[in-house]
Amino acid sequence: MPSSALRRLPSSEPRLDETLDVLRATFSANAARHDADGSFAHDNFALLHRHGLIAQVVPQPHGGGGANLAQARRIVGAVAAGDAATALVLTMTYLQHRAIARDDRHWPSAVAQQVFDSAVSEGALINALRVEPELGSPSRGGLPGTVATRTADGWRLHGRKLYCTGIPALRWLAVWARTDEPQPRVGVFLVPGPADPARGIRVIENWNHLGLRASGSHETVLDDVWIPPEYAVDIRPPEQWAPAAASQADTDGNADQQAWMVVLLGSLYDAVARAGFDWIRDFVRNRAPASLGAPLATLPRVQQIIGEIAALLQANRALLDDATARVDAGRPPSFGDSGLLKFTVTGNAIRAVELALQLAGNHGLSRNNPLERHYRDVLCSRVHTPQDDAILIAAGRHALA
Repeated sequence: MPSSALRRLPSSEPRLDETLDVLRATFSANAARHDADGSFAHDNFALLHRHGLIAQVVPQPHGGGGANLAQARRIVGAVAAGDAATALVLTMTYLQHRAIARDDRHWPSAVAQQVFDSAVSEGALINALRVEPELGSPSRGGLPGTVATRTADGWRLHGRKLYCTGIPALRWLAVWARTDEPQPRVGVFLVPGPADPARGIRVIENWNHLGLRASGSHETVLDDVWIPPEYAVDIRPPEQWAPAAASQADTDGNADQQAWMVVLLGSLYDAVARAGFDWIRDFVRNRAPASLGAPLATLPRVQQIIGEIAALLQANRALLDDATARVDAGRPPSFGDSGLLKFTVTGNAIRAVELALQLAGNHGLSRNNPLERHYRDVLCSRVHTPQDDAILIAAGRHALA
C-alpha cells in the first residue's frame, strides 16, 4: 500500500485494520529473535514506512496523516502487540512530531518542515536525547552536562546521552543541552542522526536491558558535532522551563503533550499485557494435565484469575478511552490526572502479566514461550516519566491541600 493511502485514518477503516493485523503477525513472528539477540528490527520500520504509518502524526498541511490521538493509539497498540520495542521507537517519533506541530512558536517553520518531509518521504525517525550519566532524568531538575558552543557559523555540541531509544535508525536527534554562555540557556538542539560517523556522533552499543531489548537504546556520544544556527530550535533561560513560568499557552500545550505521552505509552504496555492474556487463555484452554483429565480452563480457580486479568484490562480500556476522547476534544487531563492514569494503567498491565505467570508456572517462564518476554517488557513501563513516586507525592499533596 503506498504511503498516501493512509493519509486520513477513520477509526472504522477496514483496510487499516487489515494492515495492522498483518503487521502485528509479521512483527510477532520475529520479536523473540530480536529480543534474544538484542538486535534492532530495521525491517519493521521499513514496513511501517511502506504502509505510510511513520508519518501519521505529521499534520496534513505538511504532507502527513494528521492522525489524532485515537488513531495514533490504535496504531501503537497494534504494533506493540507484535513487538513492544518497535512500538516504543514509533511512539517516541509520534510524540516528537506532535510536539513540533504544537510548538510552532519556537520551532523555525523551515526546520519543522524538514523533519516532517523526511518522515513522509523517507520514514525518518526522531527521538529526544535527554538522559545523562550525571544528570539522570531531566524531569528531576538540574542543568544538562551536554554543552552547545556558539560559533561563527552555527553551534558545536559536546556531551554524552543515555537510553537513546531507536538510535540505530534515528534520522534526527532532539538533544537537550545548555549553552556555554555566562548565563547559560537550556533547550533543544536538532542534530542529524549518526549515519555519518565523521560528523562526531558515536554510538556505544551497550544496551543490555531486561526488557525492550530490541529498542536499540544505546549510549550516544556527541564529540564536537556541528549544527547550523537554525537547529538551535528552542533554547531559553532555565527559569523559563519551570512550570511556574509557563504561559497559559505553554501550560495548555504541555498538558496536551503529557496526555499524548501517557496515553500512547499506556496503550503500548496495555497491548503487551493483552498479548500475554491471549497467550494464557490459549494455554489454559489446551493444557490438560493427566491428573485432572480436563483442560485447566475448567477449574474455578483458573477462571477466577482469568476474570481478574479481564477486570484489570477492562479498567485500562475505560481509562484510556476516556483520556483519549478528552484530548481529541481539546480538553486534555491535568498533569496530575495524567500521572495517575499512567500509574494505574501500567500497574494494571504489570499485575495482569504477573497473574498470567502465576497460572502458567514453569511454562510461563520458559524462553520457548512469549509470556516471559511480555513480562520483561511490561516491567519497563515503570521507568518512563513521570515515575510512580513523583506521581503519588503530587497526588498526595493535591489531596491534602
